[in-house]
Amino acid sequence: MGLFDIGSMSAEVKEYYDIVIIGAGPAGLTAAIYARRAGLTVLVIEKAIEGGAVTQTHIVENWPGEISIEGQILGQKFADHAKHFGAEIHYAFAQKVTAEREYKIVEFDNGSTVKCKVLIIATGTEPRKLGVPGESEFRGKGVTYCAACDGYLFKDKDVVVIGGGDSACDESHFLAKIVNSVTMIQNLPYLTAAKVLQERILNDPKIKVVTNHVVKEIRGNKKVEEIVITHNETNEETVIKTDGVFIYVGLLPKTEIVKDVVTMNDYGYIITDENMETNVPGIYAVGDIRIKSLRQIVTATADGAIAVEHAAKKYL
Repeated sequence: MGLFDIGSMSAEVKEYYDIVIIGAGPAGLTAAIYARRAGLTVLVIEKAIEGGAVTQTHIVENWPGEISIEGQILGQKFADHAKHFGAEIHYAFAQKVTAEREYKIVEFDNGSTVKCKVLIIATGTEPRKLGVPGESEFRGKGVTYCAACDGYLFKDKDVVVIGGGDSACDESHFLAKIVNSVTMIQNLPYLTAAKVLQERILNDPKIKVVTNHVVKEIRGNKKVEEIVITHNETNEETVIKTDGVFIYVGLLPKTEIVKDVVTMNDYGYIITDENMETNVPGIYAVGDIRIKSLRQIVTATADGAIAVEHAAKKYL
């Protein structure tokens, strides 16, 4: 199955599995690998693309064993590995979770259900929006959240990147190979990305960094034509002509499905113990959706392995 052949080989869901995993990113797929190697039945539910958000990253350079690898290829490797050991992947939208005393029940949007002893939530995050005028209006018309997906649409054009963290710097470096120029807008007086990423940005003649400014508005006619930014201290406005706006200002956890089931913090991140178990016995949360100090592919995969190891001993 190719990376984008979604649904063509979707698993036929049985009534019961030892473990059901919602989300087919690195955390969920690692959990599936460990579950199958332990001889457990496992179903992975994915509504979008197997491999998760890593597939939207142009280049991954912090995954051990791969000096540099395209995100799409790495994501597919995770999926292929899980399917090699017999993990079933079902492409559907899981809309409700019910926790009974012995079983957990996942309901799909078509009303059908699947029952399991252990449920692992691995739904990941989604890009945080700026919330400024023009952002929603011009999404897909110049506003985007994925350089790897849309970068080539802006070949030889001028673009801006909003943000100054790892993702913003990494994607700016990628875009600079395609577009005419990149202007980075950072709300802080400095970049916050890893030093190696900052060095690449500051040494790239096609990238300009504007710090201590925030975006006030995105403007255009039928597509993006310019943005308005303001200085944090003086409130002075500056208009920047641009063909595209790439937004990297953080992430939001996709935890809506269990918001009334497990305990979360005020930002929607799930609270777990060191074994990835939530306050509800038999429900685990892994990857970027749980409260943790570092959100990386390596920590996501570790979460998935730990959750299954603990669940297998305690419940299965």
